[in-house]
Amino acid sequence: MRQILTQNQQKVFDYLKQKIKNNSVAPSLRKAASDLDISHAAVAQTMKTLENKEYLRREGRYSRNISILDDAGDLHTAQRQKQIPVIGHITAGIPIYAQQEWEGQLLVDSKIYKGQNLFALKIHGNSMKNAGILDHDLAICEPRQYASNKEIVVALIHQEEATVKRFFLHKDFIELRPENPEFKSRRYEFDEVLIQGKVIGIIRGPKSFR
Repeated sequence: MRQILTQNQQKVFDYLKQKIKNNSVAPSLRKAASDLDISHAAVAQTMKTLENKEYLRREGRYSRNISILDDAGDLHTAQRQKQIPVIGHITAGIPIYAQQEWEGQLLVDSKIYKGQNLFALKIHGNSMKNAGILDHDLAICEPRQYASNKEIVVALIHQEEATVKRFFLHKDFIELRPENPEFKSRRYEFDEVLIQGKVIGIIRGPKSFR
């Protein structure tokens, strides 16, 4: 458990956290001293104390590249965020044409979604509702060109239609199975299906992407 801050230390910490949140970088010592109405030396000493108490992390003694830490000593949520593209529309019902254009970007927690080149797809339909994937959700996907049985994947069918389904490899065919009894599984020849990615998370679709 981290040591409790004094009133003055808390004041400096709150100031730094707000400035980093607004500007993505810490203010200079001179700026901080002016804003807080304390000496340059007092700011430097307090920052060192905050670092020792594991409230922040600095890259180098005089670096303005400061990371705010959470209670567990990890990067604060606001500084763990990364942007991933929202690419076209993917159906979770009847497959629709796989659009290539971006429809915006989505902020995700890099501690939870650690992969590289991740992308998000907007779900249309309810064929995967029993797997917790609903209409208008955003599926967070890891790029893949292969799949293992029972994984939920993004599959490109006939090189033009994309869908999100559970993958099963059989001896003579590929099965893409929905998670809703109102929809039927579909069988495809091996050369009819290309795996584009694996679904690694779901975010309930924000209004801006509806």
